[in-house]
Amino acid sequence: MNKFIGLTKRNLLIFFKDKQSVIFSLMTSIIVFVLYLLFLRGTFVDAIQSAMKEAPGLADLVQDKDVKMYANLTLLVGILGSALITVPFNCLTVVVRDKENKVDYDILSTPIRRWQVILSYFTAAVISAVVMTGIILTVGLLLLGTQGDLYMGAKEIAQAYGIVALGSFSATALFMIVVLFFKSSSACGAFFSMVSAAAGFVIGAYIPISQFSDGVQTVCNIFPACQVTILLRNALLSALLQHMDTAIGGLDNGMFVESIKETFSFDASLFGQNYGMSSMIIYVAAFMVLCVAVMIFVYGKTYKKK
Repeated sequence: MNKFIGLTKRNLLIFFKDKQSVIFSLMTSIIVFVLYLLFLRGTFVDAIQSAMKEAPGLADLVQDKDVKMYANLTLLVGILGSALITVPFNCLTVVVRDKENKVDYDILSTPIRRWQVILSYFTAAVISAVVMTGIILTVGLLLLGTQGDLYMGAKEIAQAYGIVALGSFSATALFMIVVLFFKSSSACGAFFSMVSAAAGFVIGAYIPISQFSDGVQTVCNIFPACQVTILLRNALLSALLQHMDTAIGGLDNGMFVESIKETFSFDASLFGQNYGMSSMIIYVAAFMVLCVAVMIFVYGKTYKKK
């Protein structure tokens, strides 16, 4: 156990030693979030207000500040969903650098078991990802807290941090398998660029997944990151939607909130079936366990002691 802890600590120190990489990883998400608030929020607000105008009197019951806060939180969910893909991958670059510099051969020449080696990389990357995405969530909530009432209590905030941790675990487990096949940092960086470009579309950060066909929705929701984003959407937005529904006072029999949830994908759609939060948590957890087992198997088969 001491060897495992020592190796995990070593991997953590190597990652956080590159302060510029850590800072820019955090700043990129935060800056993009601010830009979203400045340039994209109006699009979301206009869409919601247009939907309200179709129901007579509804616009008078739901306050503009609540609509704007809904747009703000939706954008925060999109940024977090993307970060839960890019940040864990970035935290795994230590694995590729060690392989490129042949450090992995030195590690494998020690008495440490192979499963301990791979789990030390995994544990260090998970800790790094949880810390960094947790910081992004904290900064996002603090920024939005200055814009108005979030209507979230301690329970909803705790749920959000728990989902961020779950997302960090699952994404790290999946990408751990991927990075084991890279032999150079340049190849890993090129793949990272592809992942970064696709992340926002896969999780529905730019266009709600509900706007896609059933087949495309299924493909997107197969990836845990998409379902984690939906879980975050439920955790961060449900209290605000409940407040809106209370303000409407049942005049629409809850149809406005239901239409919002349907449009912005508050459930995961797989093969034409919708799944709620409990099912999504089970799916993501099971996917994570499977990926951990696969990465241990792959590491044992592909890495030879020399």
